[in-house]
Amino acid sequence: IGAGAATIALAGAAVGIGNVLSSLIHSVARNPSLAKQSFGYAILGFALTEAIALFAPMMAFLISFVFRSHKKS
Repeated sequence: IGAGAATIALAGAAVGIGNVLSSLIHSVARNPSLAKQSFGYAILGFALTEAIALFAPMMAFLISFVFRSHKKS
């Protein structure tokens, strides 16, 4: 149950990535001359959001395997 709850963070990461990319589209539509700089910031935001998304499966595997092995001993 805990591992399943930990993977709910993936939905939040998907929403975060959608927000980053929609903000990029809005900023380029408002000011096309800053498209290159805005794209760099969008890639940074995407990478940070994706890093958070990678912590969720890591925590799920820790809950599934590490804490389960401590119960058996």
